[in-house]
Amino acid sequence: MTSYISHTSIDCTDAYALSEWWKQVLEYVDVADDPNEPGHEECMIVRPDGGHRVLFIEVPETKQVKNRVHFDLRPSAGTRDEELARLRALGASEVADLRGKHGPGTGWVVLADPEGNEFCILRGEDELAASSAS
Repeated sequence: MTSYISHTSIDCTDAYALSEWWKQVLEYVDVADDPNEPGHEECMIVRPDGGHRVLFIEVPETKQVKNRVHFDLRPSAGTRDEELARLRALGASEVADLRGKHGPGTGWVVLADPEGNEFCILRGEDELAASSAS
């Protein structure tokens, strides 16, 4: 017998606002029979194909320290830097720039969502293919 991940939960102060922000980042949607509304204390979003789900749960405490678990995101199209520009325009803030950490064309950028939860932006598939071909 084994277990599987049902969904990823993120503690927050405004479940609706944060779920709406992450829907733009991930192109996720509300659960079909359970739409999110302002004031909801729990808001679930899901990949359009019904795959991975993320649940935002309101808690009274604000974020205190660095996340011990975080998302590593890879652009579904385009480059890491193009995705970085898109996420900054949505309101992500930069925590650390680790591009080139292991040589030219490597690394990642650590960002934070509007409530300070960190996540990383990795290079896109095309960038990875180009660096392995050279």
